[in-house]
Amino acid sequence: MRICVLGTGSIGGLILGALCSTEHHMVAVSRGETAMRLATEGLVIHRHDGPIEMIPPSRFAVIDTGVVDTMVGMEGVCDLAIICGKSGDTLELARLATDLLSGDGIALTVQNGLGNYEIIKQILGARRAMGGSITHGAWRDHDGAVHWEGFGEVTIGSGGKDPREEEMHVIDALNSSGLNPRWTGSLQTTIWSKAMVNVAINPICAIIGAKNGVIESYPNLLSLAFEAANEVASIGHAHGVDMSGIDIETTVLEVIRSTSENKCSMLQDLMAGRPTEIDQLCGKVVEIAETHGIPAPVNSTLLALVRAIQL
Repeated sequence: MRICVLGTGSIGGLILGALCSTEHHMVAVSRGETAMRLATEGLVIHRHDGPIEMIPPSRFAVIDTGVVDTMVGMEGVCDLAIICGKSGDTLELARLATDLLSGDGIALTVQNGLGNYEIIKQILGARRAMGGSITHGAWRDHDGAVHWEGFGEVTIGSGGKDPREEEMHVIDALNSSGLNPRWTGSLQTTIWSKAMVNVAINPICAIIGAKNGVIESYPNLLSLAFEAANEVASIGHAHGVDMSGIDIETTVLEVIRSTSENKCSMLQDLMAGRPTEIDQLCGKVVEIAETHGIPAPVNSTLLALVRAIQL
């Protein structure tokens, strides 16, 4: 397959690097300095199990979304588009995926936040849209190298109980790369569960400027994380998402521990002066809560604090 990765930050870079170890043809879609560095220097991955991989720029094609010429010859040639960019850019990324994909090509979003899968489905149609979540931990240093800090899994689905034949090809590709894919027949539960964990960890760490593991060290912070997660679960339930099988506090604590040395993406964004995904996380939770007439005081507070820091 020819696979394009849209957005090559921490998670996108990790996925690109992992898939470069397979036989698939890879395309990195990025912009600015990141695109230039990929095209001239390649990609460095510090793996979770020790080795450092240096992937040459000849291993993948690079599309710089700010340079029109880099799109020439790439329209309609990809079989799979993995969307990893910021949730605020999902509509733009979905339209770009439409340009890059063949007529029956599939787009898979593993972005943070709520509403991304629905946008992909609206643009490409239900049979060409997949959603999911990724629990691998990663961060990118100032030199552009990706540090794969925590090993997790990629949970994907499209609303059906079992994957179709074309979706099995996606699973096979992720499996051959070592990304540990898992199919879910309950996609909305998967997406909301990931959002629940993100809401419990990311805003708190972004506000206090600390790695994920610090939350467990302070009882008040851990209690706040649990309150935020339980609030998301309650709103999800009201929205028709079945989260009854999730042990909320155990799930949150497990992620805190497995990514204890990780700087969450929201903290990385604030440190770099970039917009965060707070509106697609706490903001979306508050928006959905309002449609059901449910208060969301914890998410509202976290939303207000992170927005204030972004100013």
